[in-house]
Amino acid sequence: MKLTVVGCSGSFPSADSACSSYLVEADGFRLLLDMGNGALGELQRHCGLYDLDAVLLSHLHADHCIDMCAYFVARYYRFEGGRADPIPVHGPEGTEQRLVAAYDDVPDEKSMSEVFDFRTLRPGTFEVGPFTIRTDRVSHPVETYGFRVEHGGKALTYSGDTGVCEALHQLAEGADLFLCEASFTHGKESVPELHLNGRQAGEHAQRAKVGRLVLTHIPPWTDPRVNLAHAEEVFDGPVELARSRAVYEL
Repeated sequence: MKLTVVGCSGSFPSADSACSSYLVEADGFRLLLDMGNGALGELQRHCGLYDLDAVLLSHLHADHCIDMCAYFVARYYRFEGGRADPIPVHGPEGTEQRLVAAYDDVPDEKSMSEVFDFRTLRPGTFEVGPFTIRTDRVSHPVETYGFRVEHGGKALTYSGDTGVCEALHQLAEGADLFLCEASFTHGKESVPELHLNGRQAGEHAQRAKVGRLVLTHIPPWTDPRVNLAHAEEVFDGPVELARSRAVYEL
């Protein structure tokens, strides 16, 4: 598998990165995890507009899904070649209705389904192209899913947005790469069932015995070096900060 960080900023884009979006590729298949604010523009550095094969949306907060509205425009109103064929979009219940409401001016309420094949996420395991996806609800104020993506004997876990929870541990156990949110700063912010801090991300990684921890979804107002240091204090393996355009081979 090849993982490319399209965007990794939390809550709103930073000067250096779009919001959450991660491109996973294997065997010529392109899977996108989330498409937050600014992600569609950055995605075009790594993938043609019409070369995505499927999208997984962890939840329906804007910083994880709002650029799907712009992507609708690109697929629905394509002039050369005509309207793009629908691709699978896996998201929480009500994803289609939320995106239609956010766009606010679709030709009709079914227009998005002409270019997006909406499929409702449930806890469990399913196949997307060459990937085996295991998903479960994680701890966030809205319906939110973490993902474990497996292919060729390797595993990538993406936390989505979450507080401390057992489901995240199960998804991450033994993963080769753990892409984990670290929005809060240990000792500064503490809101249960909302986000992790760097130390909590490191503790999850240590307990799950992952191969590598990559901290993501750090908001622009948070010092990422502090979160990195806190994660390194409790996780024995390699830890780094996600950055836009970083590439990982698994």
